Amino acid sequence: MHWNFFRIAVRQAIRNKEQTLFKIIGLAIGIAVCLVIFLVVRFETSFDDFHPSRDHIFRIVSVFRTPVGVAYESGVPFPTAPALRRDFPQLKNVASILSLGGDGLVTVGSGKKFREPSGILYAEPQFFGMFGFRWLAGNKQKALTAPNTVVLTRSMAIKYFGDWSSAVGRTLTLDNSRLLQVTGVLEDVPANTEFPLKVVISYATLPNTGIGGVLNNWVSIFAQHYCFVTLPDNLSEAAFNKDLADVVRRYKPAENSNEGMMLLPLKDMHYDTRFNTFNNHPFSRSLVYTLELIGLFVLLIACVNFVSLSTAQAINRGREVGVRKVLGGTRSQLLRQFMAETCLLVIIAAVVAIAGCQLTLSWLNRLLDANLKLDAITAWSLLAVVLATTFLAGFYPSIVLSGFNPATAFKTRAAAGDSGSNLLRRLLVVLQFTVAQALIICVLVIIGQVDFFRTVPMGFDKDAILITHMPDNSKMALLRNRLLQAPGVEKVSFSYASPLDVNTDWNSDIVYNGVAQHDFGVNLKWADSVYPSVYRFQLLAGSLYPGPYTMVVNESFLRKLNIHRPSDAIGARVIIKGIGDTSLISGVVKDFNIAPLQDTIRPVVMENWNRVYSTINIKLTPAMIPRALPAIEKVWKDVFPADVYEYRFFDESIAHYYIQEDQMASLYKIFAVLAVFISCLGLYSLVSFIAANRRREIGVRKVLGASVGNIVLMFSREFVLLVLLSFLIAAPVAGLAMQKWLENYAFHFKPGPVLYIEAGCISLIVAWLSVGHRSLRAARTNPVESLRTE
Repeated sequence: MHWNFFRIAVRQAIRNKEQTLFKIIGLAIGIAVCLVIFLVVRFETSFDDFHPSRDHIFRIVSVFRTPVGVAYESGVPFPTAPALRRDFPQLKNVASILSLGGDGLVTVGSGKKFREPSGILYAEPQFFGMFGFRWLAGNKQKALTAPNTVVLTRSMAIKYFGDWSSAVGRTLTLDNSRLLQVTGVLEDVPANTEFPLKVVISYATLPNTGIGGVLNNWVSIFAQHYCFVTLPDNLSEAAFNKDLADVVRRYKPAENSNEGMMLLPLKDMHYDTRFNTFNNHPFSRSLVYTLELIGLFVLLIACVNFVSLSTAQAINRGREVGVRKVLGGTRSQLLRQFMAETCLLVIIAAVVAIAGCQLTLSWLNRLLDANLKLDAITAWSLLAVVLATTFLAGFYPSIVLSGFNPATAFKTRAAAGDSGSNLLRRLLVVLQFTVAQALIICVLVIIGQVDFFRTVPMGFDKDAILITHMPDNSKMALLRNRLLQAPGVEKVSFSYASPLDVNTDWNSDIVYNGVAQHDFGVNLKWADSVYPSVYRFQLLAGSLYPGPYTMVVNESFLRKLNIHRPSDAIGARVIIKGIGDTSLISGVVKDFNIAPLQDTIRPVVMENWNRVYSTINIKLTPAMIPRALPAIEKVWKDVFPADVYEYRFFDESIAHYYIQEDQMASLYKIFAVLAVFISCLGLYSLVSFIAANRRREIGVRKVLGASVGNIVLMFSREFVLLVLLSFLIAAPVAGLAMQKWLENYAFHFKPGPVLYIEAGCISLIVAWLSVGHRSLRAARTNPVESLRTE
């Protein structure tokens, strides 16, 4: 019996090829979108869930209570971990890990040199006892106990030595200054972790670096110095937060009473946008929920499309139902028959969706920098989607078709074309286009925000500036003179970092004219006097570094001190504890963004400290860039023949900060196009149903003199009203949702009426293109054939 159901289903599918094709395409797209979103959401919600004790691991973060609210910082003071191990022996584990930011030069043997842009970190030996990264060689308890030791991942060991198994015991040199011995090899870390480990140096090496002087400082906080703890089963998060408050009172000076620390669960680290990570791109939970909603809505409109097509098809199956019932068929048998037909089409659509998803996985992995793949878990999830889709798409049409009364079933048009059915079909089309237009509005807002990122003034010049690394700052004078002779080079500046760099955030006491200030940190921009002119900062008062021990600050720095006129700050004495001696404010520049536009503008201090310079900033003449690039490379290699030359343009670095927005924009564009396409299939089915149900009326109208244009206008009025109604529903809902999304950015554009008009016009144009042909075909039908029907 059940096999007979599927055999009849195959016959029906072959008999109604166009309707079957539309149903399969719509369902396949809906299932494929659901499958892709499932893979993306599963990847984003699986960050660091492979660690055995993940539910008990917490990150310690800093909290600052200021007069204007609460501020947060990812880092903690350097002595935090030793103090916790000493004062709380009941803790299972405590470990610190640090990134000094920037890139590093790795030299192996006498000739091989590698420039590593990221992945170089410093970790305590306890770190690998806490986290479940897989070891291939070495002792994870002892590998990082001694100074000048390093652990490599498999790919790094192969890259440096050709074979990871022979790496332990060999040596490499970092930045031409520190000789490190390899004591362990890790398996490459998975893509779904917030610890992008490549080269991990022992924490005990830090006293020999430039930050050795702050390792015992409880006031200063380095932004990328993280501390993690593993709580025992009998110690709750709330209880240990109280213990952390005692730690702050015990070790921090009394004047820093506004500062505190708290726990952040490891499972929340990937989603909490208040705090940064080594990957610099937390993925907010609101994005996860948004993707889930999009997947649900796209599947819903695919099911709605199936219902519309199936109920429209009822006009041709009423007689079949009547004959079956007259010959003894029961409603339950008919119900199972129609559900079997739905199940068959859903299975075919699922196979098509899997094939489509598999074809797009490599592109998705490149777009999202992820490792998405189809596996057993995906198969079970797909089965759940197939069952849900079969029920959602097939239940109502099965009820309608199996419920025809045999006495009236032979009057098919009356059965299928009653006002209630027509109203339902119109409501389904409205629902489809409401979702589709909401997605279009969301996509246009995201694209507008991404364009805003690229075009909004950030307070500095970002064009035609080349940035490269400088391995030896003792040759700055020679390098500057040689570079300025190269064609197309206008200015050369040396600094620690570029303007858009948050790795130099420093939270510490600031003493202004003898008065200590505790409610804000600063971003330190160590740079020479040419730096402001390269980036064209606007000087509001004073001058740039007229002598030693002078500094330049921005407007936000003065606002924190409640100083309203820049000229009032000139000559003031400033001490940043943990950094250096007293300096005088010699100049004030207009605020500029030092972080992505998601963040507010922070206080900035610029000082001339050439001992830490490692970045070269070169301003070029745009028209001369092709000639300048090889000339700069030649100069650089002449001055640093033993190093590796790499460069980037500053505007490209800025674009990298908005990679998540670019990724979401790309995904949303695809989802919106697919949603509109499915909605157009539903609209096409409605117009087809209207054309079939009103054939006699169309014939009568043409006999009485109606033109093709009149008939097309009749059809157009039908779907235009439905699209406009869906727009009136979608616009305020999507507008409110996107306004909430834009509030996550300190700087954002304001969507105007034009954006909503564009969304409505896109829907109308696409809707007309999808049904115009069908309307014209119905309008051109010979009235003799229409009136002779039945």
